[in-house]
Amino acid sequence: MIGSASADEADTRTFMDFNFKMTGGVSPIPRTTVNYNGNYAPGTIVVNTAERRLYLVQPNGQALRYGIGVGRDGFRWGGTHRITAKKEWPSWTPPKQMLARRPDLPRFMKGGIDNPLGARAMYLGSTLYRIHGSNEPETIGQAVSSGCFRMTNEDVTDLYNRVSVGTTVIVKN
Repeated sequence: MIGSASADEADTRTFMDFNFKMTGGVSPIPRTTVNYNGNYAPGTIVVNTAERRLYLVQPNGQALRYGIGVGRDGFRWGGTHRITAKKEWPSWTPPKQMLARRPDLPRFMKGGIDNPLGARAMYLGSTLYRIHGSNEPETIGQAVSSGCFRMTNEDVTDLYNRVSVGTTVIVKN
């Protein structure tokens, strides 16, 4: 039949669609190892909102550099916190402040490939903010969030596997 796909082709396409969403697509800012001369202990996360980059400090003056999406105007912040929780495929309950701005949002969304928090989330202290995945790779390198730091699902999964609860996170504007 013209225009129809076989069951195998449909299964392959479904897997590819899932894999694309799982990885969050291709990041416009590839993860890379760079020289880093900050005065931070290895294992520290440094978020530079002006650069729209997140650094995971490594030994010997190096860091893993990831592209991130940051808070749009009026939603940028700075400070030092610790990762207080880590979740795989987290559920999402928009905070009341976000619901006041966007009453059209769902009140709750279970975790999964369509959830805006993506594949992984790392919660920052007692703040409303997280480092989390995204199924919108085109937003990486942009100022688009309500204060959270977005990464592709592939990058957030990589970072998630490298850090633990208690990791220091320094957010610089």
